[in-house]
Amino acid sequence: MRPAEGSHLPGISGPGTHEWGFCRAGEIRRRAGEIRRRAGEIRRRAGEIRRRAGEIRRRAGEIRRRAGEIRRRAGLSGLGRCEQATWSSFHVSLVADSGRLPLEWQPSADPWHPQTCPSLSMCLSGTRRFLLLYATQQGQAKAIAEEIREQAAARGFSADMHCMSELDKYDLKTETAPLVVVVSTTGTGEPPDTARTLVQKLQDRALPADWLCHLHYGLLGLGNTEYMYFCNGGKILDRRLQELGARRFYDTGHADDCVGLELVVEPWIDGLWAALTKHFTTSRGKKDSSEAPAAAPGAPKSEPQQLASLPVHSQIALLRLDTGPQVDAGASEGDTADGRRSDPLIEEMEPSLTRSAPPLSEASLSVPALPPESLQVTLQEALGQEESQVPVTSAGPVFHVPISKAVQLTANDAVKTALLLELDISKTAFSYQPGDAFHVLCPNSDAEVRGLLQRLHLEDKSQHCILLEVVGDTRRRGAALPQHLPQNCPLHAILTWCLEIRATPKKAFLRALAEWTSDAAERRRLLELSSKQGAADYGRFVRDARLGLLDLLLAFPTCRPPLRLLLEHLPRLQPRPYSCASSSLSHPGKLHFVFNIVEFLSPIPAVARRRGVCTGWLATLAATLLQPDALGPAADGGHGPAPQISISPRPINPFRFPEDPLIPVVMVGPGTGVAPFIGFLHHREKLQEQRPGVNFGATWLFFGCRHRDRDYLFREELQHFLQQGVLTHLKVSFSREPVGEDTAAPRYVQDNLRLHAGQVAQVLLHGNGSLYVCGDAKNMAKDVSEALVDMVSAEAGLQRLEALRTLAAWKEEGRYLQDVWS
Repeated sequence: MRPAEGSHLPGISGPGTHEWGFCRAGEIRRRAGEIRRRAGEIRRRAGEIRRRAGEIRRRAGEIRRRAGEIRRRAGLSGLGRCEQATWSSFHVSLVADSGRLPLEWQPSADPWHPQTCPSLSMCLSGTRRFLLLYATQQGQAKAIAEEIREQAAARGFSADMHCMSELDKYDLKTETAPLVVVVSTTGTGEPPDTARTLVQKLQDRALPADWLCHLHYGLLGLGNTEYMYFCNGGKILDRRLQELGARRFYDTGHADDCVGLELVVEPWIDGLWAALTKHFTTSRGKKDSSEAPAAAPGAPKSEPQQLASLPVHSQIALLRLDTGPQVDAGASEGDTADGRRSDPLIEEMEPSLTRSAPPLSEASLSVPALPPESLQVTLQEALGQEESQVPVTSAGPVFHVPISKAVQLTANDAVKTALLLELDISKTAFSYQPGDAFHVLCPNSDAEVRGLLQRLHLEDKSQHCILLEVVGDTRRRGAALPQHLPQNCPLHAILTWCLEIRATPKKAFLRALAEWTSDAAERRRLLELSSKQGAADYGRFVRDARLGLLDLLLAFPTCRPPLRLLLEHLPRLQPRPYSCASSSLSHPGKLHFVFNIVEFLSPIPAVARRRGVCTGWLATLAATLLQPDALGPAADGGHGPAPQISISPRPINPFRFPEDPLIPVVMVGPGTGVAPFIGFLHHREKLQEQRPGVNFGATWLFFGCRHRDRDYLFREELQHFLQQGVLTHLKVSFSREPVGEDTAAPRYVQDNLRLHAGQVAQVLLHGNGSLYVCGDAKNMAKDVSEALVDMVSAEAGLQRLEALRTLAAWKEEGRYLQDVWS
């Protein structure tokens, strides 16, 4: 309490007000000194923790050195620490306690002494080798296979890892070791390009049923439930291995990228080691061939999945493929827990990207092993060289073609902006058929590349050339230079054309970034997001938020990773596929394609909205060429040289139209999904002109958009096709148009299908017609499948299960094709 005016404090001379001020100042100085003292104590304790951590790392290195010595003495380079041994390991207890991160090392007896490890003699008698094959389209299956290989070495196994395309490096016919397969799915349910040669070899019907009866395998399939053929690449391989006599030693896993691959991948890998151990143990005792495979964590034991509980598109796929026991996303225990607090007491306790809440903030963490360093990066100053040529690393031919025309197909007030681009391919060997798709090789946003360089403090070295070498003493097995990173290429070009800098960082990347984060709270949070305990937070704040590397580095300012870490963990920048919207007959030397400019909310508060990597770039290139909605000849605007892009043909194009012109065709393509059908109708029109006496089958098109006057794509062309008889039936639905009181107009393409179910069923059931669906996989394709099942069931008088079998049969016969995307 402040003393009254004019009063005096004992022992202090002068007016009372001055005495009070002097007293308060002294107290503040005293407390400031105490705070500085406590801060010094905290720094001292932090230094002690760092010292102890260094000691632990030193002792870990010593153990690894002794382990290597044991392996060398045994002559078994693939032998790691024995999984069944009783030796102890490092126990990392990451507990948030006043900012402390205690690291405890629990020593015990010599882990490499035979008395301590009774199974050591068994391990030394023969390496526990297994063949590890992967097939990937975008790099995810390869990354998972590499994680399996790293864990295998630490658990006493030797993983002989190869891409499926490397047929000269393995032979399933003579392979005696167990087989572990990681395979993704691409296109409309096909195995990846790198798996096609092996799959074709295995699908040779001349092979006897016992051709692989000696082989035991475990398979992990990757897919996305937004697509009808979920994990079909893995299912095709799984089914054929079974047909050739191979037997599972471990249940098949199916991981769903829609909800997060890690929900199945992590428990599947965790259970793999026990299954392998059981296999090696029982194989020494001549295991009974009837023994059931080991169950993956959370896998159903005996009951098959119920069809009624699955979406219709998954029911169709399951009826097509009988793959036996499997682990699907959500099957593992605890997958339904989202880690969120249902009734927060105060806003400050709500978790965010950079802050956790109890119980996660107080939990001990199980984090991935720190990925070993494998690349040595040297930045060398360029000698007068400029970044001139795109550093393309493509498996197929690449064509550099100019954009000859750009047309905006939608009104300015449309919800989405759709553009049509015309490419001049007259001076190239590029060719295509109606229904084909091709790849566009696109760069990252220059603003994001510059932002990343600035965040890494490498702005002044953006034009320095990168030289890569594999670290000589790396502990990463099979370490090699990334094929998508060209040597002696400028850093700016590498970040622009070669790396997917917007890719959502994987947990192993977050774990590695934590090692380069100086702030204890930030480091703890990165470890949480990479841990099993933080799976819900990872899904909510990283994967679902579509967080990229730059977003992450801006959120964690003390994280300063070296360049080599980015080159090791960032995936290859993938080309983007687009459907051909023209015909080489009606547009010789030209190629049309259509796209919506993708826009979404940015995770960075300073940037309100963000554009898609490829569509944003294409829109920028086309800005100087844009015309109003007119598809006539382009006017010479004198804009100078036309912008160029790089394209490559898609290796496999299953979305082909019937060669027999008499076969009726039903096409479903709302929005930009109409693009391949425009090309087909142009092609059909030219064929009818060239063959005036030939009969052509009926053509149905179900198109949909939001508004009649804003985003009705190709309206004039479709009306022209209708008038010329090229298109016999055009059914259009508008989802946002006002509906009159007495009008029940269909709002979506599936509604129009139901409205004309009798006629469409006649075409498909009795006219041997073909059905094509193109567009959104997440909602439209599923709803169309549901409408088709109801239509077949009602019109043919079939039970639902039989209707599903009918659609599955159409797919087998190539009469029901999809080209869908999410």
